[in-house]
Amino acid sequence: MLRCDIITIFPEFFTQAFDYGIMRRARAAGLVEMQAHDLRRWTSDKHHVVDDRPFGGGEGMVLKPEPIFAAVRELTGCSTREAYSPRTRVVLLSPQGRVFTQEVAQDLSRSAAQLILICGRYEGVDERVGEALATDEISIGDYVLSGGEPAAVVVIDAVVRLLPGALGNETSTTNESFSAGGLDHPQYTRPTEFAGMSVPEVLLTGNHGEIARWRREAALRKTEKNRPDLLK
Repeated sequence: MLRCDIITIFPEFFTQAFDYGIMRRARAAGLVEMQAHDLRRWTSDKHHVVDDRPFGGGEGMVLKPEPIFAAVRELTGCSTREAYSPRTRVVLLSPQGRVFTQEVAQDLSRSAAQLILICGRYEGVDERVGEALATDEISIGDYVLSGGEPAAVVVIDAVVRLLPGALGNETSTTNESFSAGGLDHPQYTRPTEFAGMSVPEVLLTGNHGEIARWRREAALRKTEKNRPDLLK
């Protein structure tokens, strides 16, 4: 079973985020357990302050290291990153991290028994968190969010659906976009004619060899059109 712990200042953000579809079925089947933790629980002052102004000046606030270190220490049972279990991954969600890809999701789904996600806020997180606690620093794309909470949902969803037993058809994850390096082929369903557009005739023939060939070529054309960078 995979355990996902989310460290956030907005635990209520996740109240219903995982109550639908594959995520709900995976939880019901005992494949994954998830809990969002309020970072303020690990503060020691009466006002539960989790942020402060950055050294050197600048706008905004930065999440303080002390409560995050305390949270990770309690959730892992370890005081240092070197003492983590080999199957513990602590992910700092940050615009400065490596880009989250299907390959990264596959790595996490195969290697992690405990996945801790630290959600940044404001101007970011004290750099010492990344240096001393995080095993991974991940960004879900080249843009900036208000916080790491939406990114945590993305990462967990992508990882959990790759767990054995999460999907009804285990081949689904091998025949979709990015799993083979490019985009998936176009999909069609009934009706065969709609708004003057027709389903490609080859998909109606029942010739599985021709259909497979068409799908490979169509996937290549779609990748060339929408994501030519993947062809490199």
